[in-house]
Amino acid sequence: MSERPTPTAAPEQVAHLPAQSPPVDPAETAGAGHKVAAPGRISWWRGDGGEGVRRNLGLVGVLAVLIVIGALTRSDLYSNPDWVWDNVLSILKLAAVVGVVTVGMTFVIIGGGIDLSVGAIVALAGVWCTTVATQSYGAGGMIFSALTVGLAVGLVNGLLISYGRLVPFIATLAMLVAARGLAAEISDKQTQVSDNTFINGLASNELLGIPLLVYILAAVVAAGWVLLNRTTFGRRTVAVGGNPEAARLAGINVRRHTVLLYALSGLCCGIAAIMLTAQANSAQAAMANLYELDAIAAAIIGGTLLSGGRGTIIGSLLGVIIFATITNLFAINGLSTEAQNMVKGGIIVAAVLVQQVQFRSLTQFLGRNRLTTT
Repeated sequence: MSERPTPTAAPEQVAHLPAQSPPVDPAETAGAGHKVAAPGRISWWRGDGGEGVRRNLGLVGVLAVLIVIGALTRSDLYSNPDWVWDNVLSILKLAAVVGVVTVGMTFVIIGGGIDLSVGAIVALAGVWCTTVATQSYGAGGMIFSALTVGLAVGLVNGLLISYGRLVPFIATLAMLVAARGLAAEISDKQTQVSDNTFINGLASNELLGIPLLVYILAAVVAAGWVLLNRTTFGRRTVAVGGNPEAARLAGINVRRHTVLLYALSGLCCGIAAIMLTAQANSAQAAMANLYELDAIAAAIIGGTLLSGGRGTIIGSLLGVIIFATITNLFAINGLSTEAQNMVKGGIIVAAVLVQQVQFRSLTQFLGRNRLTTT
Protein backbone atom coordinates (compact mmCIF):
# COMPACT_ATOMS: atom_id res chain seq x y z
CA MET A 1 0.00 0.00 0.00
CA SER A 2 1.49 3.29 -1.07
CA GLU A 3 1.48 6.23 1.30
CA ARG A 4 -0.50 9.28 0.33
CA PRO A 5 1.58 12.41 -0.04
CA THR A 6 1.04 14.98 2.71
CA PRO A 7 -0.73 18.00 1.27
CA THR A 8 1.30 21.17 1.44
CA ALA A 9 0.24 24.71 0.93
CA ALA A 10 1.10 26.27 -2.34
CA PRO A 11 3.71 29.02 -2.29
CA GLU A 12 1.17 31.62 -3.27
CA GLN A 13 -1.16 30.45 -0.45
CA VAL A 14 1.60 30.66 2.16
CA ALA A 15 2.40 34.15 1.10
CA HIS A 16 -1.17 35.25 1.76
CA LEU A 17 -1.49 33.71 5.25
CA PRO A 18 -2.40 36.51 7.67
CA ALA A 19 0.16 37.38 10.29
CA GLN A 20 -0.73 37.68 13.99
CA SER A 21 -2.36 41.03 14.53
CA PRO A 22 -1.67 43.23 17.51
CA PRO A 23 -4.48 43.93 20.00
CA VAL A 24 -7.03 46.35 18.64
CA ASP A 25 -9.12 48.77 20.67
CA PRO A 26 -12.76 47.57 20.62
CA ALA A 27 -13.82 51.15 20.00
CA GLU A 28 -11.94 51.12 16.68
CA THR A 29 -13.32 47.78 15.46
CA ALA A 30 -16.94 48.52 16.31
CA GLY A 31 -19.40 49.36 13.58
CA ALA A 32 -19.74 52.92 12.44
CA GLY A 33 -23.22 53.18 13.89
CA HIS A 34 -22.40 51.51 17.26
CA LYS A 35 -19.32 53.00 18.84
CA VAL A 36 -18.23 51.46 22.12
CA ALA A 37 -16.72 53.71 24.71
CA ALA A 38 -13.31 52.77 26.03
CA PRO A 39 -13.34 51.31 29.54
CA GLY A 40 -11.19 54.14 30.86
CA ARG A 41 -13.78 56.69 29.83
CA ILE A 42 -16.45 55.17 32.04
CA SER A 43 -16.44 57.01 35.33
CA TRP A 44 -15.82 55.01 38.50
CA TRP A 45 -19.00 56.64 39.74
CA ARG A 46 -21.05 54.41 37.44
CA GLY A 47 -19.25 51.22 38.37
CA ASP A 48 -19.27 48.99 41.41
CA GLY A 49 -16.41 50.99 42.92
CA GLY A 50 -18.68 53.99 43.38
CA GLU A 51 -21.51 52.06 45.01
CA GLY A 52 -20.39 52.83 48.56
CA VAL A 53 -19.88 56.51 47.76
CA ARG A 54 -23.35 56.77 46.21
CA ARG A 55 -24.89 55.09 49.26
CA ASN A 56 -23.04 57.37 51.68
CA LEU A 57 -24.09 60.45 49.72
CA GLY A 58 -27.66 59.21 49.99
CA LEU A 59 -27.25 59.03 53.79
CA VAL A 60 -25.85 62.56 53.80
CA GLY A 61 -28.97 63.58 51.88
CA VAL A 62 -31.13 61.98 54.59
CA LEU A 63 -29.25 63.97 57.22
CA ALA A 64 -29.85 67.14 55.23
CA VAL A 65 -33.58 66.39 55.09
CA LEU A 66 -33.68 65.86 58.87
CA ILE A 67 -31.91 69.19 59.41
CA VAL A 68 -34.40 70.94 57.14
CA ILE A 69 -37.29 69.37 59.06
CA GLY A 70 -35.75 70.58 62.32
CA ALA A 71 -35.29 74.08 60.93
CA LEU A 72 -38.91 74.20 59.75
CA THR A 73 -40.42 72.83 62.96
CA ARG A 74 -38.21 74.81 65.38
CA SER A 75 -37.12 77.85 63.45
CA ASP A 76 -36.76 79.76 66.74
CA LEU A 77 -33.92 77.46 67.80
CA TYR A 78 -32.22 77.01 64.43
CA SER A 79 -32.04 80.77 63.93
CA ASN A 80 -29.47 80.92 66.75
CA PRO A 81 -25.99 79.90 65.43
CA ASP A 82 -24.66 79.23 68.94
CA TRP A 83 -27.52 76.86 69.68
CA VAL A 84 -27.02 75.08 66.35
CA TRP A 85 -23.35 74.43 67.12
CA ASP A 86 -24.13 73.22 70.64
CA ASN A 87 -26.86 70.99 69.22
CA VAL A 88 -24.45 69.44 66.72
CA LEU A 89 -22.04 68.64 69.55
CA SER A 90 -24.91 67.15 71.57
CA ILE A 91 -25.84 64.87 68.65
CA LEU A 92 -22.22 63.74 68.26
CA LYS A 93 -21.94 63.03 72.00
CA LEU A 94 -25.20 61.11 71.83
CA ALA A 95 -23.85 59.05 68.93
CA ALA A 96 -20.37 58.48 70.39
CA VAL A 97 -20.98 55.43 72.57
CA VAL A 98 -23.29 53.62 70.15
CA GLY A 99 -20.93 54.56 67.32
CA VAL A 100 -18.00 52.74 68.93
CA VAL A 101 -20.16 49.65 69.48
CA THR A 102 -21.38 49.87 65.87
CA VAL A 103 -17.82 49.74 64.51
CA GLY A 104 -17.32 46.33 66.11
CA MET A 105 -20.79 45.20 65.05
CA THR A 106 -20.06 46.18 61.45
CA PHE A 107 -17.02 43.89 61.33
CA VAL A 108 -19.04 41.00 62.77
CA ILE A 109 -21.90 41.43 60.28
CA ILE A 110 -19.56 41.82 57.31
CA GLY A 111 -17.93 38.57 58.45
CA GLY A 112 -21.28 36.80 58.24
CA GLY A 113 -22.20 36.85 61.94
CA ILE A 114 -24.35 38.76 64.41
CA ASP A 115 -23.75 39.84 68.01
CA LEU A 116 -26.77 40.32 70.27
CA SER A 117 -24.68 40.58 73.43
CA VAL A 118 -22.92 43.92 72.86
CA GLY A 119 -25.18 45.85 75.25
CA ALA A 120 -24.69 43.24 77.97
CA ILE A 121 -20.91 43.27 77.41
CA VAL A 122 -20.88 47.05 77.85
CA ALA A 123 -22.84 46.68 81.10
CA LEU A 124 -20.57 43.93 82.43
CA ALA A 125 -17.39 45.84 81.55
CA GLY A 126 -18.79 49.03 83.07
CA VAL A 127 -19.80 47.33 86.32
CA TRP A 128 -16.49 45.47 86.56
CA CYS A 129 -14.38 48.59 86.09
CA THR A 130 -16.32 50.59 88.71
CA THR A 131 -15.98 48.12 91.58
CA VAL A 132 -14.17 49.48 94.63
CA ALA A 133 -11.27 47.07 94.09
CA THR A 134 -10.79 48.15 90.49
CA GLN A 135 -11.10 51.88 91.19
CA SER A 136 -8.32 51.57 93.76
CA TYR A 137 -5.88 51.09 90.85
CA GLY A 138 -6.83 54.45 89.33
CA ALA A 139 -7.88 55.34 85.81
CA GLY A 140 -5.39 52.94 84.23
CA GLY A 141 -6.78 50.02 86.19
CA MET A 142 -10.36 50.92 85.26
CA ILE A 143 -9.55 51.21 81.56
CA PHE A 144 -7.51 48.00 81.56
CA SER A 145 -10.31 46.16 83.36
CA ALA A 146 -13.03 47.32 80.94
CA LEU A 147 -10.99 46.47 77.85
CA THR A 148 -9.95 43.07 79.22
CA VAL A 149 -13.50 42.10 80.19
CA GLY A 150 -14.87 43.16 76.80
CA LEU A 151 -12.12 41.31 74.94
CA ALA A 152 -12.53 38.16 77.05
CA VAL A 153 -16.30 37.97 76.58
CA GLY A 154 -15.89 38.57 72.85
CA LEU A 155 -13.38 35.70 72.70
CA VAL A 156 -15.85 33.41 74.45
CA ASN A 157 -18.50 34.33 71.88
CA GLY A 158 -16.10 33.61 69.04
CA LEU A 159 -14.98 30.28 70.46
CA LEU A 160 -18.56 29.12 71.01
CA ILE A 161 -19.48 30.02 67.45
CA SER A 162 -16.33 28.86 65.66
CA TYR A 163 -15.33 25.75 67.58
CA GLY A 164 -18.54 25.02 69.47
CA ARG A 165 -20.51 25.14 66.20
CA LEU A 166 -23.26 27.26 67.78
CA VAL A 167 -25.39 29.54 65.64
CA PRO A 168 -24.29 33.17 66.25
CA PHE A 169 -27.84 34.19 67.14
CA ILE A 170 -28.11 31.52 69.85
CA ALA A 171 -24.57 31.93 71.23
CA THR A 172 -24.75 35.71 71.58
CA LEU A 173 -28.32 35.59 72.90
CA ALA A 174 -27.14 33.24 75.65
CA MET A 175 -24.22 35.57 76.36
CA LEU A 176 -26.64 38.50 76.59
CA VAL A 177 -28.51 36.79 79.43
CA ALA A 178 -25.37 35.50 81.16
CA ALA A 179 -23.48 38.82 81.02
CA ARG A 180 -26.46 40.78 82.34
CA GLY A 181 -26.83 38.26 85.17
CA LEU A 182 -23.13 38.42 86.05
CA ALA A 183 -23.22 42.23 86.03
CA ALA A 184 -26.21 42.19 88.39
CA GLU A 185 -24.42 39.72 90.67
CA ILE A 186 -21.22 41.80 90.82
CA SER A 187 -23.05 45.07 91.49
CA ASP A 188 -25.63 43.46 93.80
CA LYS A 189 -28.24 45.19 91.60
CA GLN A 190 -26.97 48.57 92.80
CA THR A 191 -25.59 51.57 90.94
CA GLN A 192 -21.83 51.82 91.32
CA VAL A 193 -20.52 55.38 91.38
CA SER A 194 -17.29 56.30 89.62
CA ASP A 195 -15.02 58.47 91.80
CA ASN A 196 -12.19 58.81 89.27
CA THR A 197 -11.93 62.39 88.02
CA PHE A 198 -10.05 61.41 84.85
CA ILE A 199 -12.71 58.92 83.74
CA ASN A 200 -15.54 61.28 84.61
CA GLY A 201 -13.79 64.10 82.78
CA LEU A 202 -13.88 62.22 79.47
CA ALA A 203 -17.52 63.25 79.09
CA SER A 204 -17.27 66.80 80.42
CA ASN A 205 -13.89 68.01 79.17
CA GLU A 206 -13.34 69.47 75.71
CA LEU A 207 -10.41 69.99 73.36
CA LEU A 208 -10.65 72.90 70.93
CA GLY A 209 -14.33 73.19 71.81
CA ILE A 210 -15.11 69.56 70.94
CA PRO A 211 -15.90 66.94 73.63
CA LEU A 212 -13.31 64.25 74.23
CA LEU A 213 -15.91 61.55 73.57
CA VAL A 214 -16.17 62.76 69.98
CA TYR A 215 -12.40 62.41 69.57
CA ILE A 216 -12.57 58.85 70.91
CA LEU A 217 -15.32 58.04 68.40
CA ALA A 218 -13.29 59.57 65.57
CA ALA A 219 -10.20 57.56 66.57
CA VAL A 220 -12.14 54.26 66.69
CA VAL A 221 -13.83 54.98 63.34
CA ALA A 222 -10.50 55.87 61.72
CA ALA A 223 -8.85 52.72 63.07
CA GLY A 224 -11.81 50.61 61.91
CA TRP A 225 -11.71 52.15 58.43
CA VAL A 226 -8.00 51.45 58.04
CA LEU A 227 -8.41 47.90 59.36
CA LEU A 228 -11.26 47.14 56.96
CA ASN A 229 -9.99 48.86 53.82
CA ARG A 230 -6.19 48.82 54.03
CA THR A 231 -5.24 45.54 55.69
CA THR A 232 -5.34 41.83 54.95
CA PHE A 233 -7.63 41.41 57.96
CA GLY A 234 -10.28 43.53 56.27
CA ARG A 235 -10.05 41.66 52.97
CA ARG A 236 -10.33 38.34 54.79
CA THR A 237 -13.37 39.63 56.68
CA VAL A 238 -15.16 40.41 53.42
CA ALA A 239 -14.14 37.04 51.97
CA VAL A 240 -15.33 35.08 54.99
CA GLY A 241 -18.66 36.89 55.03
CA GLY A 242 -19.19 36.60 51.30
CA ASN A 243 -18.41 32.88 50.94
CA PRO A 244 -16.90 31.01 53.92
CA GLU A 245 -16.22 27.85 51.92
CA ALA A 246 -14.42 29.73 49.16
CA ALA A 247 -12.42 31.60 51.80
CA ARG A 248 -11.42 28.30 53.40
CA LEU A 249 -10.31 26.87 50.07
CA ALA A 250 -8.30 30.04 49.48
CA GLY A 251 -6.28 29.31 52.61
CA ILE A 252 -8.04 31.52 55.16
CA ASN A 253 -8.50 30.05 58.62
CA VAL A 254 -12.21 30.86 58.86
CA ARG A 255 -12.62 29.69 62.46
CA ARG A 256 -9.72 31.70 63.80
CA HIS A 257 -10.80 34.76 61.87
CA THR A 258 -14.33 34.49 63.26
CA VAL A 259 -12.93 34.38 66.79
CA LEU A 260 -10.93 37.54 66.06
CA LEU A 261 -14.03 39.32 64.74
CA TYR A 262 -16.01 38.70 67.94
CA ALA A 263 -12.97 39.62 70.03
CA LEU A 264 -12.79 42.93 68.14
CA SER A 265 -16.48 43.52 68.85
CA GLY A 266 -15.90 42.84 72.54
CA LEU A 267 -12.94 45.24 72.59
CA CYS A 268 -15.13 47.99 71.14
CA CYS A 269 -17.69 47.24 73.88
CA GLY A 270 -14.97 47.72 76.49
CA ILE A 271 -14.14 51.14 75.06
CA ALA A 272 -17.84 52.02 75.00
CA ALA A 273 -18.17 50.96 78.65
CA ILE A 274 -15.57 53.53 79.71
CA MET A 275 -17.31 56.23 77.65
CA LEU A 276 -20.77 55.42 79.03
CA THR A 277 -19.44 55.29 82.59
CA ALA A 278 -17.91 58.72 82.05
CA GLN A 279 -21.24 60.11 80.84
CA ALA A 280 -23.21 58.82 83.82
CA ASN A 281 -20.37 58.93 86.41
CA SER A 282 -21.61 55.47 87.36
CA ALA A 283 -22.38 51.98 86.06
CA GLN A 284 -25.14 49.45 86.62
CA ALA A 285 -26.30 46.13 85.22
CA ALA A 286 -29.15 47.77 83.26
CA MET A 287 -26.93 50.22 81.36
CA ALA A 288 -26.57 50.07 77.55
CA ASN A 289 -30.04 48.56 77.22
CA LEU A 290 -30.94 47.66 73.59
CA TYR A 291 -27.57 48.90 72.30
CA GLU A 292 -27.36 45.76 70.22
CA LEU A 293 -30.47 46.76 68.28
CA ASP A 294 -29.20 50.31 67.77
CA ALA A 295 -25.85 49.05 66.50
CA ILE A 296 -27.40 46.51 64.12
CA ALA A 297 -29.88 49.09 62.82
CA ALA A 298 -27.14 51.67 62.22
CA ALA A 299 -25.01 49.12 60.35
CA ILE A 300 -27.96 48.12 58.16
CA ILE A 301 -28.82 51.74 57.41
CA GLY A 302 -25.18 52.26 56.47
CA GLY A 303 -25.40 49.56 53.81
CA THR A 304 -23.99 46.52 55.62
CA LEU A 305 -25.60 43.35 54.32
CA LEU A 306 -27.12 41.10 56.98
CA SER A 307 -25.95 38.12 54.93
CA GLY A 308 -22.35 39.37 55.16
CA GLY A 309 -19.68 40.20 52.62
CA ARG A 310 -20.35 43.92 52.24
CA GLY A 311 -20.32 47.00 54.42
CA THR A 312 -18.50 50.25 55.19
CA ILE A 313 -17.41 51.89 58.43
CA ILE A 314 -18.32 55.37 57.17
CA GLY A 315 -21.79 54.18 56.21
CA SER A 316 -22.32 52.70 59.68
CA LEU A 317 -21.16 55.96 61.27
CA LEU A 318 -23.64 57.90 59.17
CA GLY A 319 -26.34 55.47 60.24
CA VAL A 320 -25.53 56.15 63.91
CA ILE A 321 -25.62 59.90 63.34
CA ILE A 322 -28.95 59.62 61.52
CA PHE A 323 -30.55 57.81 64.46
CA ALA A 324 -29.02 60.29 66.92
CA THR A 325 -30.38 63.16 64.83
CA ILE A 326 -33.84 61.58 64.82
CA THR A 327 -33.69 61.26 68.62
CA ASN A 328 -32.62 64.89 68.91
CA LEU A 329 -35.33 66.02 66.48
CA PHE A 330 -38.04 64.28 68.48
CA ALA A 331 -36.66 65.70 71.74
CA ILE A 332 -36.65 69.35 70.66
CA ASN A 333 -40.18 68.95 69.32
CA GLY A 334 -41.42 67.30 72.51
CA LEU A 335 -42.53 64.08 70.79
CA SER A 336 -42.83 60.78 72.59
CA THR A 337 -40.24 58.03 72.64
CA GLU A 338 -42.85 55.60 71.34
CA ALA A 339 -43.30 57.60 68.13
CA GLN A 340 -39.53 57.81 67.77
CA ASN A 341 -39.19 54.03 68.03
CA MET A 342 -41.90 53.54 65.40
CA VAL A 343 -40.04 55.82 63.00
CA LYS A 344 -36.78 53.94 63.65
CA GLY A 345 -38.53 50.64 63.02
CA GLY A 346 -39.90 51.90 59.73
CA ILE A 347 -36.46 53.06 58.64
CA ILE A 348 -34.94 49.66 59.45
CA VAL A 349 -37.63 47.82 57.49
CA ALA A 350 -37.19 50.14 54.51
CA ALA A 351 -33.41 49.65 54.55
CA VAL A 352 -33.71 45.85 54.61
CA LEU A 353 -36.26 45.92 51.78
CA VAL A 354 -33.90 48.02 49.67
CA GLN A 355 -31.12 45.49 50.32
CA GLN A 356 -33.37 42.61 49.30
CA VAL A 357 -34.70 44.20 46.12
CA GLN A 358 -31.26 45.47 45.03
CA PHE A 359 -32.44 48.16 42.65
CA ARG A 360 -30.02 49.27 39.97
CA SER A 361 -28.79 52.78 40.54
CA LEU A 362 -29.89 55.58 38.25
CA THR A 363 -26.34 56.35 37.19
CA GLN A 364 -25.75 52.77 36.04
CA PHE A 365 -29.00 52.89 34.07
CA LEU A 366 -28.06 56.14 32.37
CA GLY A 367 -24.56 54.87 31.69
CA ARG A 368 -25.85 51.72 30.02
CA ASN A 369 -28.25 53.73 27.87
CA ARG A 370 -25.48 56.11 26.88
CA LEU A 371 -23.32 53.23 25.64
CA THR A 372 -26.14 51.67 23.62
CA THR A 373 -27.40 54.88 22.02
CA THR A 374 -24.14 56.57 21.04
